[in-house]
Amino acid sequence: MDILKVENLKKIYGSGEARVEALKGVSFAMRRGEFGAVVGASGSGKSTLLNCIGGLDEPDGGKVLINDKNLFGMGENERTIFRRRNIGFIFQSFHLIPELDVEQNILFPLLLDYRKPDKAQAEEMLEVLGLENRRRHLPGQLSGGQQQRVAIGRALMMKPALVLADEPTGNLDSRSSQDVMDLLCRASEHYQQTVLMITHNMNLTLSADRVFQVTDGMLEEMGNAGKGGGHRDEK
Repeated sequence: MDILKVENLKKIYGSGEARVEALKGVSFAMRRGEFGAVVGASGSGKSTLLNCIGGLDEPDGGKVLINDKNLFGMGENERTIFRRRNIGFIFQSFHLIPELDVEQNILFPLLLDYRKPDKAQAEEMLEVLGLENRRRHLPGQLSGGQQQRVAIGRALMMKPALVLADEPTGNLDSRSSQDVMDLLCRASEHYQQTVLMITHNMNLTLSADRVFQVTDGMLEEMGNAGKGGGHRDEK
């Protein structure tokens, strides 16, 4: 089943001589549970692509469908609620709330959506993250790698269909980077969530099912990456 469908996506910045076509009719799809990596030079359009897919930026043409729902066919309020419930975001900067402990930061999206946190769900997430013994620690008491684990848990807590990760290891050393990648892959498999990640580190693409390259606003698939060169089975 295709969780994400991107159809002829276009984005233009500026006008006249300053006009830039950041996205030039990008189309692709991803199935449930797939892990995709997007690479490309700085300014190639990869961050614009991720922002449009996540509804953080509005395209000038084309469609983004998540679970067959057209993201830009919705009103702004409806899109905000849909995004909160169906898309998880992981950024290079952790954006944790410094006054909240690990468990509270992970549960925060549920509270924003006026949902009562499920203790069993919280326990499972802390176990997946390997943070059971850190639940009462504040962000300032954690390493960078541990803070990014909390950010991943927060992104996964709503059980979104799609997780978008923008350079999630950019502020981490090589060992922490690989730990975060391993965690993202395990969580993707465990929860059968579709993950699309931007990275400049080609070594990290070995953890992906599929690798896409963005060049001058155009996207092409580079073929299957690591993991034996195949897709994970759909469940």
